[in-house]
Amino acid sequence: MAKTSEGTEIEEDRQRLADRVLSMFEDAVYWAIAVVLVAGSVALLVAQFNTMFRLRSASASTVMLEILDGLLLIFIFVELLYAVRACLRSHEIVAEPFLIVGILAAIKEIVVLSVEAATLLEKGPEFSRAVVEIGVLGAVVLVLALAAFVLRARLSGGEAAGT
Repeated sequence: MAKTSEGTEIEEDRQRLADRVLSMFEDAVYWAIAVVLVAGSVALLVAQFNTMFRLRSASASTVMLEILDGLLLIFIFVELLYAVRACLRSHEIVAEPFLIVGILAAIKEIVVLSVEAATLLEKGPEFSRAVVEIGVLGAVVLVLALAAFVLRARLSGGEAAGT
């Protein structure tokens, strides 16, 4: 009987060691992702300032579209960084930040397509395609927002029940 107990303890020790090593590796990967996201965010901010200076003589609508497009991309990077932080903190994937990233990405595309659609008014089929794409993206935003709302309500309801 002592051999079985000793063998079980050795196996549990191996499992704990494997779990610690894999946890450290997981954290290292998340930290690497966070560094890349921070570097990407900084690079995008610098690029946005360069875009503002490069497009000084362009029309205001062109400048604003370029800036808004870039800023929404920066928001996506920052929200992904938040998701990585949440994963590092809780050691589990948190769905809400990814839903928000999806919403931001869809809104970014809606903004870009809306401006493009205005230039496609004379081109019937291309304009129709752009309008359908905007409608689909709008539906995606609504579905993702509903999913985020349900997730948040479920989480706050679970916390209230646990208190």
